[in-house]
Amino acid sequence: MRKASRLFEIIQILRLARKPMTAAVMAETLEVTVRSIYRDIAALQAMRVPIEGGRGIGYIMRPGFDLPPLMFSIEEMEAIVLSLALLERTADEALKQAARRVNQKIAGAVPAPLRQAMDTKALYAWGSTAQPAGFDLAIVRRAIRDERKLMLAYRDELGRGSERTIQPIALIYYSQTANIVAWCELRQAIRNFRSDRVERCAASDNFFKGDGDRLRELWTSGWAEKAVAG
Repeated sequence: MRKASRLFEIIQILRLARKPMTAAVMAETLEVTVRSIYRDIAALQAMRVPIEGGRGIGYIMRPGFDLPPLMFSIEEMEAIVLSLALLERTADEALKQAARRVNQKIAGAVPAPLRQAMDTKALYAWGSTAQPAGFDLAIVRRAIRDERKLMLAYRDELGRGSERTIQPIALIYYSQTANIVAWCELRQAIRNFRSDRVERCAASDNFFKGDGDRLRELWTSGWAEKAVAG
């Protein structure tokens, strides 16, 4: 890894870290020697990058440091191209439109060689496209971010209808549909709701602030195996 790239990666590691990062951990991540990390930290500090700490205790970055505009390698650009193409296979129209805007913004900002990587016809996302849901999936994504309850009119696999109030915590995209993972107040359990079986979805005036992370931990720590269709 070139030194410029390594300095950039160290900044990224420290910006995302929630606790002091030792030189040993960063050296292992970047596959370089600990001595190289010490030299790089000193070089960054000399460039007035606000890194604090020392040997043995780890390093942190003071909040508020902004990086210059991102630059991508060819492989990273190809990863972006394929990821954006995969979004076209979903039924989330708002995300598909956002992906097209991202494509345009990146294409307008990167140098010509990387722009050519975005224009390549060599990478494709193939397969069936999910059927559109009967409602806007953006409602679910906003509710997950805001920790807002949703009210659903839902039909199960046998066609039985019910009214549910749910606390949405995740949205899983499949090739056929999308599944809403949520705490169901009717069942008092985590349930999966297929978006193509949702007849009506509306945001509630009630919230579950502070419970989203707890419910996701519950889901991923064993409830994922028990979570069944609504």
